[in-house]
Amino acid sequence: MSSLGSMRAKTVAAAATAAALLLVVGCSSNDSTTGGSKKDGKVVITMGMYGVMGFKESGLLEQYEKEHPDVTIKAEIAGDEQTYYTALQTHLAAGDGLKDIQGIEIGRAREIAETRADKFADFSKAAGTDHFLPWKQSQITTEDGKVLGLGTDSGAMAVCYRKDYFEKAGLPTDRDKVSQLWAGDWKKYVDVGRTFKKNFQGDRVAYMDSVSGLFNAMVYGYPEQYYDEQGKLIYDKNPAVKEAWNLSADAADAGLSAKLRQFQPGWDPGLANGTFATAVCPPWMLSHISEKAGEQNKGKWDVAQAPKGANWGGSFLGVVNASPVKKEAQDLVAWLTAPEQQATIFKKLGNLPSSKEALDREDVKNVTSDYFSDAPIGQIFGAAAKEIPDKQILGRKDGAIKDTFTRGLVLVEQGTARDKAWNTTVERIGKAVG
Repeated sequence: MSSLGSMRAKTVAAAATAAALLLVVGCSSNDSTTGGSKKDGKVVITMGMYGVMGFKESGLLEQYEKEHPDVTIKAEIAGDEQTYYTALQTHLAAGDGLKDIQGIEIGRAREIAETRADKFADFSKAAGTDHFLPWKQSQITTEDGKVLGLGTDSGAMAVCYRKDYFEKAGLPTDRDKVSQLWAGDWKKYVDVGRTFKKNFQGDRVAYMDSVSGLFNAMVYGYPEQYYDEQGKLIYDKNPAVKEAWNLSADAADAGLSAKLRQFQPGWDPGLANGTFATAVCPPWMLSHISEKAGEQNKGKWDVAQAPKGANWGGSFLGVVNASPVKKEAQDLVAWLTAPEQQATIFKKLGNLPSSKEALDREDVKNVTSDYFSDAPIGQIFGAAAKEIPDKQILGRKDGAIKDTFTRGLVLVEQGTARDKAWNTTVERIGKAVG
């Protein structure tokens, strides 16, 4: 999640719940339309965010206030994006209780663009906002060209792997050689898993955490996933989806998965106990892995290039049209998402820029990860971001469909025949999207 995407489940459950409750209370019907204000030259800008979007954690909000002494920023952060978005939808419908600036997760972008475009300010004519990767801003642009927010991070894919386990399995451990093992083809990644399983000596260790990570990486490497450009659902007919499903099912049938769905119960202990050797990982996932795997596993993990470029996660900042400080809020959003600030967040927190200009900066290219064996993550993820197709077509219920496919692959991991699990998944999606 920014993401830390649709996927920013980096906080413990209690903290997430508390933060989510704070959001709901903070957006109660007793609030004004946005909470922002402008009086006697003093401006108060309110922000609603979720997870670890990085603006507060990196010190950027404090920096902006110092550089703009007449501006005060009040940010509320929910740990759980699902609860955050439910509250946001409620207050968008009511036209009350909104913050001046609202975070928008990538899986919600099309729904906002198609159903709530009138609620958000247009950035299409804003100066200095042409530095984003070509696919990023299209995700939150309406059919008539309104740009409802500016991009924050992106979720370019790599593969995190345990060097010590690869060595035990007789596989290369050097990240460049590991990348070559599966270059250009996710099928090669699964084939390496078969070799790993055959050769690994010692306690039982699975090759990958779950097959749903593989599925997401494959699907999001194509311009079209669940919808076509006309907004028509194609999830059940798209060859790319069926290809990803079948290869993921192959991996499950071959016993390559630890059956530990990412960010769900069991995954964190799996990291701490070293029960799997690889995980498909966007950049925002690295901090979670390092935290949960712990100091005892520092230097055992490394990062290799993924077989193909793909994006999983990322967010936007939008400004509510009814904000009494709309111009000031738009200025703040443009500053927070500018290349310099995106670079700062990446260097401090690991959230990969969605700005091409930021990715080309030397201080971004030179970022390494001490925990992941000094992997040059600025170069690895930066190159991956540029391999993502220029079009990334999203639909209104992208997030719900992705989650349903993940649950369907859990059925396969648990022994359900792939065709039966597919039919169950398609049926569930039909009910979810109406």
